[in-house]
Amino acid sequence: MRNIARFVLTALLALVSLTAAAWTYVSHRTDRLIADAPQALAPAQAGLVLGTSQRLRSGAANPYFTGRIRAAAALFAAGKVRYLIVSGSQAHGGRGAGGYDEPADMRDALIASGVPAARIYRDYAGFRTLDSVLRAREVFGQDRVIVVSQRFHLQRALYLAERHGLAFQGLAADDVPLGWGWPIRLREAGSRLRAVGDIATDKSARFGGPPIRLGADPPT
Repeated sequence: MRNIARFVLTALLALVSLTAAAWTYVSHRTDRLIADAPQALAPAQAGLVLGTSQRLRSGAANPYFTGRIRAAAALFAAGKVRYLIVSGSQAHGGRGAGGYDEPADMRDALIASGVPAARIYRDYAGFRTLDSVLRAREVFGQDRVIVVSQRFHLQRALYLAERHGLAFQGLAADDVPLGWGWPIRLREAGSRLRAVGDIATDKSARFGGPPIRLGADPPT
């Protein structure tokens, strides 16, 4: 039993060390690409808003969602992008069937914030950050994009983009206090380790699709 306990402890320490190394590595590679205000960014054809649920399980507004919408609307209003791609997923039949629909919720919130509906494209195959990043190029044809999310999430998204040869920038949305959002940070630690593994194994987006030309094809 003592040998088993020693093995388990060693494995846990190794996992913690690898996770900490992945966090630091991803952060240091991408911080230079992230701005806190639109004015600090070079213009791009499109912004990519990474999905999250509009409401928490309690029914309260999700501050991560609110922050991303506010930042994306400010990015568009500043003239830094011409189009916004809202990338997320849908489950349990969507809103009409009592489920959730991240792209539709983001689109509606952006319209309410003054962004014209004709400038918003929905991506329903953004199941993971990797999918959202790669589909911005493979489906929407964009090599230069401004990604919108909270800073800790942007670091991982931009790491994935950079490693795939994409010149993406990031606009940091308002974050939430660490004491409130610690479960998200804990999940992010595991996601960064997985992202490093995805790069090492040349992981691709789960789904492709026909090309969508921003401005030429009608918004999805």
